Amino acid sequence: MTHPEDAKPDGTGDHMLDWREGDMPYSLAFGDHFYCQTDGRLECGHVFLNGNGLPDRWADHLEETFVIGELGFGTALNLTETWRQWKLARRPDKTLHFVSFELYPMRAQEIDRALSRWPEVDTERQALVALWPEEPQGIIALQLDEQTKLTVVCGEALHGIETSALTFDAWFLDGFAPSRNPDMWSVEIMSAIYEKTRERGTFATYAAAGFVRRNLQAVGFAVERRKGFAGKREMLCGTKQGNIR
Repeated sequence: MTHPEDAKPDGTGDHMLDWREGDMPYSLAFGDHFYCQTDGRLECGHVFLNGNGLPDRWADHLEETFVIGELGFGTALNLTETWRQWKLARRPDKTLHFVSFELYPMRAQEIDRALSRWPEVDTERQALVALWPEEPQGIIALQLDEQTKLTVVCGEALHGIETSALTFDAWFLDGFAPSRNPDMWSVEIMSAIYEKTRERGTFATYAAAGFVRRNLQAVGFAVERRKGFAGKREMLCGTKQGNIR
């Protein structure tokens, strides 16, 4: 096992990776796993997709494009599982734009290794890795298929969100644990997310820390507690109710 003082950066900034239990990536910069140790793919379905009412909302969406925002691209697990389910549920006249804000993007071989444990997303993993740039930085814009677009904004999340010209329909709030990375859950970031969210737009997160819930409520979201995944007592999801502040 690698110790922080011995770790080598992965070449994408100051972020350092350790691999535990074979192919489970662990962030030495934040002292946290990238996804639930029980089953990150099933967690994505329970927390982020179901928490945002997906895939059901795709069938009723009036706009041509459904826009998902994500805090923390990480291993691309949420992207690949969402893309897999989107392909099963999408209508021929609709598109999905998945937009993620990531400070330390992984390299293609690291994404490939991290996702290899889930054969369910093999097709999506291989397609993403084939398109992923050798030096991931700046704004990465990829056309995954004729109805699916990915944008990864590399850098500080607050700046990326504030300067985005998009209006978001749903958010996956999936930064590292609030206790490990409180800046990602700040009221400033939650406020920026609220401002960029369509009325009746939604968010979901595995996090249930009190300060996260209060920050989301403070900026205007109606927040609901739901049963968490894999024995976790609670998760949070909610809706933008309009300009109620």
